[in-house]
Amino acid sequence: MPSTLLSRRDLDFLLHEWLRVAELVERPRYAEHSRETFDDALDLAEQVATERFAPHNRAADLAEPTFDGERVRLIPQVRAALDSFAETGLLAAAMDATVGGLQLPHTVAAACFTWFQAANVATSAYPFLTLGNANLLLAHGSAEQVDTYVRPMMEGRFFGTMCLSEPHAGSSLADITTRAEEQPDGTYRLFGTKMWISGGDHELAENIVHLVLARIPGGPPGVKGISLFIVPKVLVGPDGSLGDRNDVVLAGLNHKMGFRGTTNALLTFGDGRHTPGGSAGAVGHLVGAPHQGLAQMFHMMNEARIGVGAGATALGYTGYLKSLAYARERPQGRPVGAKDPATAQVAIIEHPDVRRMLLAQKSYVEGALALVLYCARLLDEQRTAPAAADRERAHLLLDVLTPITKSWPSQWCLAANDLAIQVLGGAGYTRDHDVEQHYRDNRLNPIHEGTHGIQALDLLGRKVTMQGGAGLAVLTETIGATIARARQAGGAAADLAGRLADAVDRVGAVTRRLWADGDPVLALANASAYLEAVGHVAIAWMWLEQVLALPPEGGGDAFHAGKRQAARYFFTVELPRTGPQFDLLASRDRTTLDMRPDWF
Repeated sequence: MPSTLLSRRDLDFLLHEWLRVAELVERPRYAEHSRETFDDALDLAEQVATERFAPHNRAADLAEPTFDGERVRLIPQVRAALDSFAETGLLAAAMDATVGGLQLPHTVAAACFTWFQAANVATSAYPFLTLGNANLLLAHGSAEQVDTYVRPMMEGRFFGTMCLSEPHAGSSLADITTRAEEQPDGTYRLFGTKMWISGGDHELAENIVHLVLARIPGGPPGVKGISLFIVPKVLVGPDGSLGDRNDVVLAGLNHKMGFRGTTNALLTFGDGRHTPGGSAGAVGHLVGAPHQGLAQMFHMMNEARIGVGAGATALGYTGYLKSLAYARERPQGRPVGAKDPATAQVAIIEHPDVRRMLLAQKSYVEGALALVLYCARLLDEQRTAPAAADRERAHLLLDVLTPITKSWPSQWCLAANDLAIQVLGGAGYTRDHDVEQHYRDNRLNPIHEGTHGIQALDLLGRKVTMQGGAGLAVLTETIGATIARARQAGGAAADLAGRLADAVDRVGAVTRRLWADGDPVLALANASAYLEAVGHVAIAWMWLEQVLALPPEGGGDAFHAGKRQAARYFFTVELPRTGPQFDLLASRDRTTLDMRPDWF
């Protein structure tokens, strides 16, 4: 019976027939691997996700974490699943062998982790955050910090978090006030409060490694004065042994609409409840140089943003597959032309409007998965491409695609979850079926790791304009290369190429128009419409890429025919949505900008 978490056939198509990840074994970093090892890793991920993560997805939602003032309590299946995950070694799938990693390509590692996100996005959040934490320390931490904190994380003994927001500041990190006072021994003592900390407290591991943004007194104002610190929940000795509790205190848990199995915490640092060594403050260790904290944290945040897009995709995908299975099995009604009530009812998949909803979901989730894995492949190119120019190009393109990859799946795979509920009708609105939980879980993704609006400002305000417009140029040139291949292929691909070319031309023209006079306030007033329009263009590009990877027209099987039809749907129904959005942007509309607060 096919999985209702993800489609392995689709993953195989994307990894092998389109992205050709097996070719990466020709590079020194991946020389010890083969297609067989890649497929074995995917098999293992699917097995553990199916057997250990999926069964408690509903239970963790219904019995969300509780805090009795002393301890956080979660259902025991969460710890058991995470222990199983640690045993697989997949947490360190893409990491260097020198730190216990498997040195798999990022593309394969991302595909593996998507199984866990589809099975149980809340439980998978703990290793997800830990991986980002560890990667940041590998990039910016000292050798001692790597030995002390990263290795135990890779073994599943320590988990990690990122602590940015504060109650009074939210996403405005320039306004954080948590301070770090240097001590004679070179450590720091931290004082302050952090809000919305996913995985902020629990007893799922021996320790929690918090990465905390704080200010060293006397530093520059704003974001230029922010530094980054390791603040463990339990102090770690020079020999790796665990010592006293650090002065990091859970003040309370946030109660969420969805994603309930992941603790979300309000933490206080240095409130005096614990005084390590008899001194006030939470003991912290500076990462890298002072006042470089935000740039360092963006290493983790950018990785997390792509991961959020992957999680949104996974939730949309599993919702699609479950609504598809329901539609195949649920008899209801008769075809429009059938007049005899004595005839047997048909499965609802026979009704055109149900097929419309399923086809929309398919176009969203399979397009989004392609984008997520394409970005993972760019990480592989950035790290291992033989030519420096290719590595730099991959880095630039990934920078441009990051806000799109975070936000487009968060919006449109959530829309897929909405359609999955609709396919099930009244049953979809009950807790008897998974689709309502997938919607609630996915509703977080347009919010965390930078809201939809923040990603829009990033894309239009920075990414497409950086390096004198090099960001926009690399995006349009790369899409243009796909268009050229499709035109050469002829047939349906050439027709789709023409439509995509028109949309890409509008991206360039609208971007230039918005920045014509250099007024950032006016240019960014409709940034969200820009993100949505450019995101749709990017997904159309992903669909054209998939079409080019299919067998010649008329060949292949039902899977390939379904891909062609989903591409046709996206180009026929979805891509035209961008026309009115580009018209709005080109007009440089001031409606929202001119709205006054007292008019509401």
